[in-house]
Amino acid sequence: MKLPIFINEIIFQAVSKTVYPDYPFTSHYLEIDGGRLHYIDEGEGPVVVMVHGNPTWSYYFRHLIVQLRENHRVVAIDHMGCGLSDKPQDYPYCLAQHIVNLESLLKHLQIGRFSLVVHDWGGAIGMGCAVNHIDRIEKIVAMNTAAFRSTRIPRRIQLCRLPVLGEIIVRLFNGFAWPATFMAVKNKLAPDVAKAYLAPYNSWQNRVAVYSFVRDIPLAPRDKSYTTLVDIDRRLHLLRDAALPVLLVWGGGDFCFNEEFFQEWQKRFPDAESHYFGDAGHYLLEDKQVDLEPIFASFFRV
Repeated sequence: MKLPIFINEIIFQAVSKTVYPDYPFTSHYLEIDGGRLHYIDEGEGPVVVMVHGNPTWSYYFRHLIVQLRENHRVVAIDHMGCGLSDKPQDYPYCLAQHIVNLESLLKHLQIGRFSLVVHDWGGAIGMGCAVNHIDRIEKIVAMNTAAFRSTRIPRRIQLCRLPVLGEIIVRLFNGFAWPATFMAVKNKLAPDVAKAYLAPYNSWQNRVAVYSFVRDIPLAPRDKSYTTLVDIDRRLHLLRDAALPVLLVWGGGDFCFNEEFFQEWQKRFPDAESHYFGDAGHYLLEDKQVDLEPIFASFFRV
């Protein structure tokens, strides 16, 4: 049985100081088919939409939200099954559905033009939305992500994709979200920060989307989301042709989205402003918060 939104908010505020440090935001929810979508909506001004990946949630963007909300309206989504959104067990967790959900949120909020900040799976989801609404996109920031085809996948992630065994690893033993708290960074996370990343994924049921994202990685035509990704890939040039400001910031120590992906983005957006941090991991915003603040301030200068 679902709790009323106001009760959920009371519970969230009661535990946020200890479970979600540095996350001083008001929670909002959108009722969509299948459950409630959680999102952050802070500040006023030009709109910046932040799209997270797997196994993170809007918590990943917390410091950037605080920085940009001074002069911008910042919207950060929690994908269905992720973060503080509902986690339905029987749900079409796939790339196309996540794009639809993002577009539904933008429509609900009556957002016209907006900039995108994308990370990990957020690249395919956010750019999937962007190629559908090119005339509404103002700026793009891509961090350790992809929105194009690749057959490269680390063996440890390939193992998590296996039927039965992979689900046991990811959902029973938390063998995807938990290792990310130390494998995705070069600088050790504070214990309370690591706990915050994992808090929404504290049971078999609550890890349903974490596993579904891994299974949905589109590597070959047989994969459900492959045709969706191919379509996004084929239309990325339209964003380049629109001469949009693009910022690429990369953690070079990422074992998954390595330098090859960074170079692919540079090929597709040769005029992009690029920053490569060889001593940072996949969770770039954790490893390089201080270094990135002036870069973001300059790029999003009003």
